Amino acid sequence: MAKDKVVLAYSGGLDTSVILHWLTQKGYEVYALCLDLGQKVEDLDEIRRKGETAGAKQVVMRNVQEEFVREHVFPSIQFNALYEGMYLLGTSLARPVIAKAMIELAREVGAGYVSHGATGKGNDQVRFELGCYALNPEIKVIAPWKMPEFFKAYPGRRELIAYAEQHGIPVKATLSKPWSSDENLMHISFEAGMLEDPWQEPDPNMFELTTDPRVSTDMAEGMLLDFEQGIPVAIDGERLGPVELLHRLNQIGGKHGIGRIDMVESRYVGMKSRGVYETPGGTILHIAHRAMESITLDRGVIQLKDGLMPRFAQLVYNGYWFSPEMNVLLNMVRDTQHAVTGTVRLQLFKGTCLVTGRKSPYSLYDTAVVSMDDDKGAYQPTDAIGFINLNALPLKMAHHQAQRLQADRKRKKK
Repeated sequence: MAKDKVVLAYSGGLDTSVILHWLTQKGYEVYALCLDLGQKVEDLDEIRRKGETAGAKQVVMRNVQEEFVREHVFPSIQFNALYEGMYLLGTSLARPVIAKAMIELAREVGAGYVSHGATGKGNDQVRFELGCYALNPEIKVIAPWKMPEFFKAYPGRRELIAYAEQHGIPVKATLSKPWSSDENLMHISFEAGMLEDPWQEPDPNMFELTTDPRVSTDMAEGMLLDFEQGIPVAIDGERLGPVELLHRLNQIGGKHGIGRIDMVESRYVGMKSRGVYETPGGTILHIAHRAMESITLDRGVIQLKDGLMPRFAQLVYNGYWFSPEMNVLLNMVRDTQHAVTGTVRLQLFKGTCLVTGRKSPYSLYDTAVVSMDDDKGAYQPTDAIGFINLNALPLKMAHHQAQRLQADRKRKKK
């Protein structure tokens, strides 16, 4: 009798290695999908051997860095997206890439199931499963961390390590690391363990991408960042592809301690969660893109984007990348970026990224109009009198109305 096929999102770490073996013991034929999103990983051949040792029918390796940056990171930068005013959405943006790859592989091998190692308290379970259902409504999901027979038997890392040792699964996990982390080309996120106390300062040894700003280089570094239609294309005049450009910005920004965030955020599942993030390249891009838009976008368009940005960020964070609403927002933001072309000059120094200049062939900034020393611009100073009078009219009327209301209340009290 043929076994049911399942595609497992596989990292090669403790959780997914144990889940892989556990699924095989349940009678599934497991295809372990390991995606390269720009994270630092052990030797890929070693991951393949580990997956095969754990029982995978096949370990499939795919590099999706280009897709991740071009189709997910850059649109988010174009939207100037921040979740709850701080988080640049590095993990959230990667999850739809993984969900899409899972569904594609499931179609290729004829699998009716997908599986993941996300916990029942986090956001990733929602992101993976909503993404998979959006792309294939008939797919079935196996989520061991929500199945009592799994999480009651293996409630923590100690039990998982014991399981791996019992079944000869080679893992490098230990009980000493007091936090968990997730990395891709955009960032590293840290949570759990010692970080579950929001008063507990992060261990300085935790950070991997950024130098502590207090001890980073004392030499400020200038940078020119070129944009074409809202997409970053060059650093200091050197044209780079999306992956190489973000990698370079991570290196430069990390050297100066740029991009550390410590926040308590609102998880989609309803609880508060403390997360610490390192996003050096993404932080530089966010600041530079906003500066580029400041001279190329109309005021009304800026205000429209600013008003819709929290909705975009919420959709990304909550796992609705493949929703009709997201499709509308992505099309809209692309339409706003046609003139967002030019160069931004930056200065990087001890955790700060300062804009020191911006220029564009499509700039809306006109020195002749704005100059205090030129009275031959688009309008005369006296023109402002009528402008202010007209805009003051509703304020004056509101004041008179308030006076009448106050007078009526006084009469009624007598």
